[in-house]
Amino acid sequence: MLRPKIPTMPTPTGLGTPPATAVVESPAVSLNVATPPAAPTTPTPSRPTVQPTPGTALALVGGGTAVVLVLGVVLVSLLLAVAVTGASVAICAVVLRSLLASEAKRR
Repeated sequence: MLRPKIPTMPTPTGLGTPPATAVVESPAVSLNVATPPAAPTTPTPSRPTVQPTPGTALALVGGGTAVVLVLGVVLVSLLLAVAVTGASVAICAVVLRSLLASEAKRR
Protein backbone atom coordinates (compact mmCIF):
# COMPACT_ATOMS: atom_id res chain seq x y z
CA MET A 1 0.00 0.00 0.00
CA LEU A 2 2.75 2.49 0.92
CA ARG A 3 5.36 1.24 -1.52
CA PRO A 4 6.92 3.85 -3.80
CA LYS A 5 6.23 3.56 -7.49
CA ILE A 6 9.39 3.81 -9.58
CA PRO A 7 8.71 5.36 -12.99
CA THR A 8 9.74 3.40 -16.04
CA MET A 9 12.23 4.90 -18.44
CA PRO A 10 10.56 5.87 -21.73
CA THR A 11 11.98 4.32 -24.87
CA PRO A 12 13.66 6.72 -27.31
CA THR A 13 11.55 7.62 -30.33
CA GLY A 14 14.26 8.70 -32.77
CA LEU A 15 17.86 8.05 -33.49
CA GLY A 16 20.14 9.99 -31.20
CA THR A 17 23.35 9.26 -33.08
CA PRO A 18 23.93 8.30 -36.69
CA PRO A 19 24.38 4.61 -37.35
CA ALA A 20 27.91 3.23 -37.40
CA THR A 21 27.68 2.26 -41.07
CA ALA A 22 27.34 5.87 -42.25
CA VAL A 23 29.78 6.84 -44.96
CA VAL A 24 31.96 9.82 -44.16
CA GLU A 25 32.76 11.94 -47.18
CA SER A 26 36.00 13.85 -47.37
CA PRO A 27 35.72 17.63 -47.83
CA ALA A 28 36.16 18.93 -51.34
CA VAL A 29 39.56 20.37 -52.12
CA SER A 30 39.40 23.93 -53.40
CA LEU A 31 42.11 25.94 -55.07
CA ASN A 32 43.33 29.20 -53.56
CA VAL A 33 41.23 31.68 -55.45
CA ALA A 34 41.43 35.32 -54.41
CA THR A 35 38.06 36.38 -53.09
CA PRO A 36 37.25 39.97 -52.34
CA PRO A 37 36.96 40.72 -48.62
CA ALA A 38 33.47 41.03 -47.29
CA ALA A 39 32.28 44.57 -46.67
CA PRO A 40 32.05 45.37 -42.97
CA THR A 41 28.50 45.70 -41.80
CA THR A 42 27.40 47.85 -38.93
CA PRO A 43 25.55 45.88 -36.26
CA THR A 44 21.96 46.90 -35.88
CA PRO A 45 20.86 47.42 -32.28
CA SER A 46 18.52 44.73 -31.02
CA ARG A 47 16.37 47.33 -29.25
CA PRO A 48 15.78 51.02 -29.80
CA THR A 49 17.78 53.54 -27.85
CA VAL A 50 15.96 55.26 -25.01
CA GLN A 51 16.04 59.02 -25.13
CA PRO A 52 15.15 60.46 -21.72
CA THR A 53 13.01 63.54 -21.68
CA PRO A 54 12.83 66.12 -18.89
CA GLY A 55 9.54 64.58 -17.76
CA THR A 56 11.15 61.14 -17.53
CA ALA A 57 14.07 62.50 -15.51
CA LEU A 58 11.64 64.28 -13.18
CA ALA A 59 9.65 61.07 -12.73
CA LEU A 60 12.82 59.11 -11.91
CA VAL A 61 13.91 61.70 -9.34
CA GLY A 62 10.44 61.76 -7.79
CA GLY A 63 10.29 57.96 -7.64
CA GLY A 64 13.74 57.73 -6.08
CA THR A 65 12.82 60.35 -3.50
CA ALA A 66 9.63 58.47 -2.63
CA VAL A 67 11.55 55.22 -2.17
CA VAL A 68 14.11 56.89 0.10
CA LEU A 69 11.37 58.51 2.18
CA VAL A 70 9.42 55.27 2.57
CA LEU A 71 12.54 53.34 3.59
CA GLY A 72 13.43 56.10 6.06
CA VAL A 73 10.00 55.97 7.65
CA VAL A 74 10.13 52.19 7.96
CA LEU A 75 13.61 52.20 9.50
CA VAL A 76 12.76 54.98 11.95
CA SER A 77 9.60 53.20 13.03
CA LEU A 78 11.55 49.99 13.61
CA LEU A 79 14.12 51.88 15.66
CA LEU A 80 11.35 53.51 17.67
CA ALA A 81 9.75 50.12 18.33
CA VAL A 82 13.06 48.75 19.62
CA ALA A 83 13.56 51.81 21.84
CA VAL A 84 10.05 51.54 23.34
CA THR A 85 10.50 47.83 23.95
CA GLY A 86 13.86 48.41 25.64
CA ALA A 87 12.42 51.14 27.86
CA SER A 88 9.49 48.98 28.92
CA VAL A 89 11.79 46.05 29.74
CA ALA A 90 14.01 48.40 31.78
CA ILE A 91 10.99 49.71 33.73
CA CYS A 92 9.81 46.15 34.41
CA ALA A 93 13.30 45.25 35.65
CA VAL A 94 13.37 48.24 38.04
CA VAL A 95 9.91 47.42 39.41
CA LEU A 96 10.81 43.76 39.94
CA ARG A 97 14.08 44.74 41.60
CA SER A 98 12.33 47.08 44.03
CA LEU A 99 9.69 44.45 44.83
CA LEU A 100 12.36 41.86 45.54
CA ALA A 101 14.39 44.33 47.64
CA SER A 102 11.38 45.33 49.73
CA GLU A 103 10.51 41.66 50.27
CA ALA A 104 14.04 41.01 51.53
CA LYS A 105 13.84 43.95 53.97
CA ARG A 106 10.62 42.66 55.54
CA ARG A 107 12.21 39.40 56.62
